[in-house]
Amino acid sequence: MNDDLAPFFHDVWNWWADNLGSHLHEFGTFLAFFRDDWNWWADNLGSHLHEFGTFLAFLRDDWNWWADNLGSHLAGFGTFLAFVASHWPLALAGTVVWSLWLYRFVASHRAGPIVNAFRTSASVVVPSYHEDPDILLKCLETWRSEQADEIIVVLDVADVEAYDRIVALGDDRIRPILFHHAGKRSALGVGIRQARCELVCLVDSDTFWMPGLLRAVQMPFEDSQVGAVSTQQNVYQRHTSVWRRIADWMVNLRYLDYVPVMGRAGAVPCVSGRTAVYRRSAVMPVLDKLENEFFLGRRCVAGDDGRLTWLVLAQGYRTVHQSSARALSIFPADFRSFVKQRVRWSRNSFRCYLTAIFKGWLWRQPLITQLTVLQIMLTPVTMGMTLTYLILSRLELTPAGMGIAAAWLLLGRGIRGVSHLRKHPRDILLLPLMTVVVCIVALPIKAYAFVTMNKQGWLTRHAHQIGGDGQDARSLAPQEVAA
Repeated sequence: MNDDLAPFFHDVWNWWADNLGSHLHEFGTFLAFFRDDWNWWADNLGSHLHEFGTFLAFLRDDWNWWADNLGSHLAGFGTFLAFVASHWPLALAGTVVWSLWLYRFVASHRAGPIVNAFRTSASVVVPSYHEDPDILLKCLETWRSEQADEIIVVLDVADVEAYDRIVALGDDRIRPILFHHAGKRSALGVGIRQARCELVCLVDSDTFWMPGLLRAVQMPFEDSQVGAVSTQQNVYQRHTSVWRRIADWMVNLRYLDYVPVMGRAGAVPCVSGRTAVYRRSAVMPVLDKLENEFFLGRRCVAGDDGRLTWLVLAQGYRTVHQSSARALSIFPADFRSFVKQRVRWSRNSFRCYLTAIFKGWLWRQPLITQLTVLQIMLTPVTMGMTLTYLILSRLELTPAGMGIAAAWLLLGRGIRGVSHLRKHPRDILLLPLMTVVVCIVALPIKAYAFVTMNKQGWLTRHAHQIGGDGQDARSLAPQEVAA
């Protein structure tokens, strides 16, 4: 066997003898590479450690800055939070109210008039109770000029002079009716039943139409879901009284900044009766409910426009606004009559909106209408809470503190009045008076109206008097209807 292994060991020995040199050469090359790499680390380690030390120094300085300044920043933030916490009721309420106002303002100014070629037949229905004949005849001329198919004037049995003067016109389109008025609603019922056209235009006896109103107000009815259309309204001869200028400012806020956005949504909550246009087929099924409304057991006299609006909305119709249909109405010229009108309107609103809430009609309308109605309802509460909070908790009873509060109120009212002031810049002089009037209407007048909402009556028209309080021909300037 030893002889057999000898050749094998001989071959292994020869292989190592032949290859050992090359393997030793490769190992020497590896040692040389390791030596060079070691030399590179030896040469550069110092600079890398220096850079790492610089980085650590930067972190140290940054940490020291935060350590030095974090306390002061936290203290400043804490001061801010303490300020917000001490004013949070007012801040929260202000944020909600101003956000809602801003949305309504922007959306209303983006809502243009409805324009199309739709035309149909239209009846004008005018309930007139002891209206000044001169005013009634002037208004009648503006309705006639719009070429309505028929004009039905429902006069009280005592209004013989007005009846005779209308008959003397000899216009077959005009039908004066003598009727024993039992409130405005009864006269509306008579006129609407007499109407023969597709649309009925319910118009106050002291309201003037501007050119193009009837044509413009028909356009929204191209949509078969539209049941009523609101018109753009202002005060006639606003320059004749400071209270008419204030009223015009308040009307502009409604029809420039509030109503258009709700009209675009299809739910104007009150189509003002000064000029309101309805689809007759939407009114006839609910006419009896208009004439015979009872609230807490008492028959309702005023508030016909809000009631009819909600009766139409409850049927699923839309109520929209047409800004290109313009009308002018006579408003009270003195403060006493101005207040009486606001009390009547506020009572009507409370009864109307409470009914809409409890019958569930409001909750089927767009959110913007729901929020607006709730805001109107809660105005005495929110205004009272805000003023009480400011006076008892935040207002310093010093000249500076009271000056800041007054400036804050004036600034807020000025911003809200920007739409009106763009049309009548000189009314900026009325800003202090307007601010006071808004506070009076929002708190004492509305609060009084709320607790007396079921006291029925017109307040500004009387059986022994021709014309409304502060609204007769003597209160106007002797001039023709303004263009």
